[in-house]
Amino acid sequence: MEGGGAQYNPRTVEEVFRDFKGRRAGMIKALTTDVEEFYQQCDPEKENLCLYGFPSEQWEVNLPAEEVPPELPEPALGINFARDGMQEKDWLSLVAVHSDAWLLSVAFYFGARFGFDKADRKRLFNMINDLPTIFEVVTGGVAKKQTKEKSLVSNHSSNKSKSNSKVRESQAKHSKASQPKDEEQGLDEEDEDEHGETLCGACGENYASDEFWICCDACEKWFHGKCVKITPARAEHIKQYKCPSCSNKRARP
Repeated sequence: MEGGGAQYNPRTVEEVFRDFKGRRAGMIKALTTDVEEFYQQCDPEKENLCLYGFPSEQWEVNLPAEEVPPELPEPALGINFARDGMQEKDWLSLVAVHSDAWLLSVAFYFGARFGFDKADRKRLFNMINDLPTIFEVVTGGVAKKQTKEKSLVSNHSSNKSKSNSKVRESQAKHSKASQPKDEEQGLDEEDEDEHGETLCGACGENYASDEFWICCDACEKWFHGKCVKITPARAEHIKQYKCPSCSNKRARP
């Protein structure tokens, strides 16, 4: 089964890794920014459902492929059956673990199919291993420095408006115009050191100093503005920001 774009077969290590990243991004969307829609689609009253990620960074909840054996390894079956029998965060974590396992199986299926040797397999694994797992992104396991980072942003708030204290735009010229050149360079280096290991709660990619970020006041995860559709101008009018996942949380029966 393929969707979210034209089907293709990656044949090099770089192509397989690109395929892996696209599928991974789609599944992370389903379990974070699109979590409410994903939750509703996983109706326990339906048949065995699977979560698919596509190279186009899209996701889909659907029945498994009918052909046997399938063209590609299949994701975990029946993720919808456990939805109402456990806490939502635990259910999402379970789906995330199975999604990580499926992504690896697809990547190394391509490696086996196109004859990757030992060096190619090792290089592919190392490239994959440099990314956080979906489980880590969904559970916040990659956010070890969030409290420290939020405190750091707060310490610099004297040079910014109060509403901007919860966003990171370390190269915003207006906030540094009055600083001496040496001091400005020092702050740039400090900002890079402190935030370099921060990962976006939506896409899982690393912090970059030239990108706009915003922190959720509920779960304290950081997000690219583009991933949660928040611009710097809009952020200035937000007193307390909640990410899509926290905004969509509601009482479960």
